[in-house]
Amino acid sequence: MIIIDHGFLRLLYNNFHKIDDNMYRSNMPTPQRIKKYKKLGIKTIINLRGGKKDGGWFLEKKACEQNGLELVNLVARSRAAPDLNMIFKANAVFKSIKYPALIHCKSGADRAGIISFLFKVIKSKESPEVAKKQLSLKYLHIKHAKTGILDAFCDLYIKYYKANKNADFIYWVRNIYKPKDLEASFTANNFFEKIVTKMLKRE
Repeated sequence: MIIIDHGFLRLLYNNFHKIDDNMYRSNMPTPQRIKKYKKLGIKTIINLRGGKKDGGWFLEKKACEQNGLELVNLVARSRAAPDLNMIFKANAVFKSIKYPALIHCKSGADRAGIISFLFKVIKSKESPEVAKKQLSLKYLHIKHAKTGILDAFCDLYIKYYKANKNADFIYWVRNIYKPKDLEASFTANNFFEKIVTKMLKRE
């Protein structure tokens, strides 16, 4: 976890933030941090790396079991348009888990950002303009790389939301949103993409 998964970087910075009274977000937690989160009152951890069977995941699973936290595995992608299946699964997770909860990916920047956006618009019923603030440099998200497709996804819904008062997000996803069209229209900046993948070692 420390070497291969670049966990030494996460020992220095946790990227831990409170979204609201029910949800937090961070990068990949260590067992010590999970114990700390238990004391904070967190009951569920949502792992966006999807149950990746490596050292970090086994340590996380064991720490959650030892501290009585539920571990939910949800696959999210940082460099592709959010797919419908993932959005519907996220919606189901938001409805079924015990709160307060924690969302995390590897770095806590991109996948944690888009799932935080979904949480804000689906569960908290926030406007998408407010929810999109979960994707920002504050959380180390870089919109000019391929990860910017997540911003483009948010912007698509914001445009629809503004044109249709009281627009329902799930209706938009099911009937209007086209992931392949979004991917075909999006172009990343190669310079920033190299920073994200080569220097920051993001997934």
